[in-house]
Amino acid sequence: MKAIRILAYGGPEVMQLNEVPIPDCGPGDLLVRVVAAGVNPVDWKLRAGAMAGTLHKPMPFTPGQDGAGVVVAMGGSVQGFALEDRVCFYADTVQDGTYAEYVVVPATQAARIPPEVSFVDAAALPTPGQAAWTALVDMAQLKPGSRVLIQGAAGAVGGVAVQLAKQLGAYVVAMASTNSMARVKSLGADQVLDYGSGLGLPLRDMDVVLDTIGGLVQEASWHTLQAGGLLLATSVAPSQARAQQAGVRARFVMTRPRGSVLASLLQRQLRVELARVLPMADAALAHRLGERGQAGGKMVLLMPPRVL
Repeated sequence: MKAIRILAYGGPEVMQLNEVPIPDCGPGDLLVRVVAAGVNPVDWKLRAGAMAGTLHKPMPFTPGQDGAGVVVAMGGSVQGFALEDRVCFYADTVQDGTYAEYVVVPATQAARIPPEVSFVDAAALPTPGQAAWTALVDMAQLKPGSRVLIQGAAGAVGGVAVQLAKQLGAYVVAMASTNSMARVKSLGADQVLDYGSGLGLPLRDMDVVLDTIGGLVQEASWHTLQAGGLLLATSVAPSQARAQQAGVRARFVMTRPRGSVLASLLQRQLRVELARVLPMADAALAHRLGERGQAGGKMVLLMPPRVL
């Protein structure tokens, strides 16, 4: 099969399109013919070596966590799936990734794709969707009437979080750039604030802040929480000392792949706004655009048609 391989840490140019063996399917695994693979910031951070100290991957490796495709084989202990099922998944980063024509993924990390959802849309959802779920459902335990501030609401995680928080009955305040405000409003936010007006937010009574950006945005978020409120961060771990100073709580969102959560996200018809769909051969371009902040949003790679 064809797969994007990283032979050494470095820039986008270190990625090569190589021929490699189709992986073997273990007892609890699905072998999936990949149709589309999502691109996430963690992909280029791994490629560049920025995460080598916390998440070591032996060379060479294939990047990518998000994927969608068709089940072509399965292990003997797998239940709940069948050959030819359309599935999507957030693959464990310990294994080889999804920038490949075939991927082996534990069945517990996959979910069937509803008929009305395309492979491309399904491949865009797993990582940002499960991050939003981990933050708002597992950690914040949002209840109807909760007041939530979503920082970076136009991004992949933020956009899913706006939709999910509204479905959970929360009052949602969303921060976005000027040219993204209308789109974020269409996702269901009750109030959309403009980053162009500065970070002196006129908010003091939030129960939860979901910060997907970090830096100055995270620093500006502390004062928006009411006493005992909760700041959740997906990008930069929040300071516990700063939280104590502000009289609030803070946690870093660590997401693990769970097929059951992904199935719930799909059932709720949550979506990620797509910016670009590129052929797998353009993976280096996708990374280059992402690192420069020029992608405009979520990117998905399409695998070449498989000729049997």
